[in-house]
Amino acid sequence: MSMKREKVLAIVPWLFVLLWSSGFIGSKLGVPFAEPFTFLSIRYSVVLAILVPVALVMRAPWPRGGKVIGHLAVAGLLTHALYLSGCVWSLRLGLPAGLLSLVVSLQPLVTAAFAGAVLGERVVARQWAGLGLGLAGTAMVVAHRMGGGGLTTTMMIPALLALAGITAGTLWQKRFCPGFDLRTGTVVQYAASLLITVPLAFAVETRVVVWSGQFVFALLWVVFVLSIGAISLLNYLIRSGTAVNVASLFYTVPAVTTLMAWGIFGETVTGLSLVGMVVAVAGVWMARSRPVPEASV
Repeated sequence: MSMKREKVLAIVPWLFVLLWSSGFIGSKLGVPFAEPFTFLSIRYSVVLAILVPVALVMRAPWPRGGKVIGHLAVAGLLTHALYLSGCVWSLRLGLPAGLLSLVVSLQPLVTAAFAGAVLGERVVARQWAGLGLGLAGTAMVVAHRMGGGGLTTTMMIPALLALAGITAGTLWQKRFCPGFDLRTGTVVQYAASLLITVPLAFAVETRVVVWSGQFVFALLWVVFVLSIGAISLLNYLIRSGTAVNVASLFYTVPAVTTLMAWGIFGETVTGLSLVGMVVAVAGVWMARSRPVPEASV
């Protein structure tokens, strides 16, 4: 592999973090104009309306066999339907965003705990230390947003389901979907998710959408930047790296999101948050770094 290609690939994880973190911005702009499951259903429909023609025009290979399609569908349901639905539903019930961020940021530790049994990956002491450091840094970042009483089990259940979804989705895709065309495979994943969010929207929501410039902008942002851009990078990272390395990147998401929210919405950034960002990045570096091989003699 050329030095230039290695440098480009080294940027991919951090580009993924940047794009994924912006999901908070897009959702915050769009959710006031449409209920969560309605918003997700519209989002998935637009993504499919774009990706299906692209895949057909480019003659991308479609997954073959019910087993392959089934595994892709399960990975999509866990990563998109369960994770995103759990997040938006917990916020709708009143769970503070800071607490939700902390709950979801447990993913790297949960992934590491199951990576050995599910994938046969060995998590070394340096990685465990990095994961713990990343969690501590994330807690510092969201500490100022942890306030708010009246927490209930009902609020926490969707957040825990979101954590389970993104963790299980990463492990499932790494284990059962080692290789697939990103264009057509993503179509299968979003189609499966749409089959879940549409019934939920009809069951618990009014499905009223207030169309406005802000809503259209938010919708286009989450479609192109998140559902196509960030998810394509996530699929690539899962395919090319270990599950623990990929999961560790999520520790930096609250920090990047906090900086975006500060710049766009004027949300508070404390000194502890800034320290936490540095600690979280250091933790990710430790968790992702590879041990130096012993010199041969």
